[in-house]
Amino acid sequence: MYFLPEKLDNYIVDHSEQEPKLLQELTRETYQKVLQPIMLSGPYQGRVLSMISKLIQPKSILELGTFTGYSTLCLAEGLYKDGEINTIDINEELIDFQRKYFNKSKYGNNIIQHLGNALEIIPTINKTFDLVFIDADKPNYSNYFHLIIDKLNSGGIILSDNVLWHGKVIESLNEKDKSTKAVLDYNTLLKNDPRIETVVLPIRDGLTISRKL
Repeated sequence: MYFLPEKLDNYIVDHSEQEPKLLQELTRETYQKVLQPIMLSGPYQGRVLSMISKLIQPKSILELGTFTGYSTLCLAEGLYKDGEINTIDINEELIDFQRKYFNKSKYGNNIIQHLGNALEIIPTINKTFDLVFIDADKPNYSNYFHLIIDKLNSGGIILSDNVLWHGKVIESLNEKDKSTKAVLDYNTLLKNDPRIETVVLPIRDGLTISRKL
């Protein structure tokens, strides 16, 4: 989803860092072989994720929603020396695809893949995190938040993707639209929870940065 005029959006992309060649290769293969390739973070948002991670230099990252591993590799670029990413996805058909590109990068040994339901897996990861990226099924966004907030270190960051949900957040709500309702509830939760401070960025389909106090 693009909220800016195309020419202005193109200017922004052209004057931002370009994606690494490995991610260009990953993108091509995703579009060739994987259903719904639009789920990729994409080159511009990927550079935003990379920059945020580099500013934080996290020792431990949790990612909910791996897909083909594009955002994982972007986040890995900012890892502190010997840092670690735990990334969770429910699609077993993508595990080998992800691992191929993880191993092609210099971060292969830093990335731990988890296959299954994130609601069940998160409690089994005995770690705290400096950075969490939520980009999974929208109806569970609030559930994920409640599971990870106590695992987030003080000063830690939660990045939440798709928080503008194709602009539907400002349209009349169809009560049958569970995903839009979930995003609306989640955005309200982030705004009102006293444990965090939050700012919404109009990047692509909306990206929220929440910092734990």
